[in-house]
Amino acid sequence: MPIKHSRVTRRLGLKTAIVAAVALPLSSTAPLTATAAAPDRSSRRLDVMSFNLRYASTSEPNSWAARRPVTRELLRRENLHVIGTQEGLYQQVRDIEADLGPHYDWIGTGRAGGSRDEFMAVFYDTRRLAPVDYDHFWLSDTPNVIGSNTWGGGSIRMVTWVRFRDLRDGERQFYFINTHLDNASQNARARAAQLIAERIAGLDRSLPLVVTGDFNVAAHQNPVYDTMLGAGLVDTWDTAAERSKLYATFHGYRPLVPDGDRIDWVLTTPGVTAHRASINTFSLNGQFPSDHLPVQVSLTLG
Repeated sequence: MPIKHSRVTRRLGLKTAIVAAVALPLSSTAPLTATAAAPDRSSRRLDVMSFNLRYASTSEPNSWAARRPVTRELLRRENLHVIGTQEGLYQQVRDIEADLGPHYDWIGTGRAGGSRDEFMAVFYDTRRLAPVDYDHFWLSDTPNVIGSNTWGGGSIRMVTWVRFRDLRDGERQFYFINTHLDNASQNARARAAQLIAERIAGLDRSLPLVVTGDFNVAAHQNPVYDTMLGAGLVDTWDTAAERSKLYATFHGYRPLVPDGDRIDWVLTTPGVTAHRASINTFSLNGQFPSDHLPVQVSLTLG
């Protein structure tokens, strides 16, 4: 993955993003500077979540209007440092930004470019993390072409990645990659995993790497999983010192399935320590925030 040494731009306004022919990535407006703090062992832990938000819709009984308060309560309770999200639409991403509060920022672009279609938005706590660089690429034969889809997938698919500086861990830098593989085509998923593996191989391998995503296949049961681990990654669910109860991470608003398939993963390079991995089953008055359960892990980068 070529590193683009450019300043992280601030988010375009919605109107400007559309006029700009969807070429520019979006990020939110919080300042990109923060004051470093002296690290200690407890403050070095990094709390990460992968969360398929289920795109905002007006369809009841699981409209975004019904789910937004539950999502807000979930994210405020967990007090995360970085969240890789999938499926969020532009206004939905803006809603989450508002609900997280002034200490959070985000980076992302619509998979059809600009504000159009779903985002792989990465939210982060600006008190803990500062972006150094970021970019996007599309899961296709033409990864630098916005909105490209050449492998027969049911939807446009993409990756958003950020190189962060950890303000509480001695200014340590690490990569964060967030994606959502195709739900319809195994060929598209397999080709996407191979492309991501190739891009990972082009990174500075001296830096830790965290990967979040909805991979649309079960861990341990598909060549996509083998490709991702073959790229030099480990599955934090397997390496964590502690784990919550296992549930299928896609539930579709139906009863939860114990010991079901994990299609949402948090992967890292082997030098990263996973302290606790959990599948978050939070709901409020019977309402789940999404048709997926978020997956989260507490890490130390090295």
